[in-house]
Amino acid sequence: MKLMIINGPNLNLLGKREPELYGSITFEDYFLQLQKKFEGVELEYFQSNIEGELIDKIQEVGFTYDGIVLNAAAYTHTSVGIGDAVKGIEIPVIEVHISNTFKREDFRHISYISSGAKGVILGFGLQSYDLAIQSFIS
Repeated sequence: MKLMIINGPNLNLLGKREPELYGSITFEDYFLQLQKKFEGVELEYFQSNIEGELIDKIQEVGFTYDGIVLNAAAYTHTSVGIGDAVKGIEIPVIEVHISNTFKREDFRHISYISSGAKGVILGFGLQSYDLAIQSFIS
């Protein structure tokens, strides 16, 4: 099984940015833990702060991989383009968020991705990624 994890803007600052909300570990360190935990799964990781690069990556892997774990971060609430890219590919996408977006500002209650996603996992910290990967395995 081959899965791509795609992270959107500011997630490159994990471990530094608002650690009380997002934790103190970098995503790169966490990704190494995921690779060890899910040894039988070929995991790849991509992060960009640029909307078009996220769309390009979704389209690039969206017909050849087995699934995408997508945390579009702030673009979740603003990007019709990313939502359309998710709807335009053949493989399933699990939308994830580290925080519970429904406990945050009202604008974060809207997702342009959810309607095209297989499922949504949010509010479990970095474990949201574990749960998304497990959903592909089971």
